[in-house]
Amino acid sequence: QVQLVESGGGYVQSGGSLRLSCFTSGILFSTTDMAWYRQAPGEQRELVAEITSGGTTNYGDSVKGRCAISRDSTKRAMYLQMHSLKTEDTAVYFCYAKGRRYGRSSYSSFWGQGTQVTVSS
Repeated sequence: QVQLVESGGGYVQSGGSLRLSCFTSGILFSTTDMAWYRQAPGEQRELVAEITSGGTTNYGDSVKGRCAISRDSTKRAMYLQMHSLKTEDTAVYFCYAKGRRYGRSSYSSFWGQGTQVTVSS
């Protein structure tokens, strides 16, 4: 069973920082591309940042210059360091993975349950 477990969300004042974590299990982490998405109330889910299995990164326009995505194969984890947070960053942040389950050859997409980030003015 594949599990993606996010942590690190919470309340922060505008201008503050947060670090989100996503720990994985049941998936071949070394060949898995991963990403952070977010969804604000009444809005569509949007890409925040993505990182390939090879370490190539890409960021959404709304967070460029304010976020850093990283991964740690020894911990089977992905991180999102956010700074200079704005009230418009308030959303549920989801961990996303596209990879292979153990013993499978095909790639599938997986989502975490989400972690709330609330930025107050």
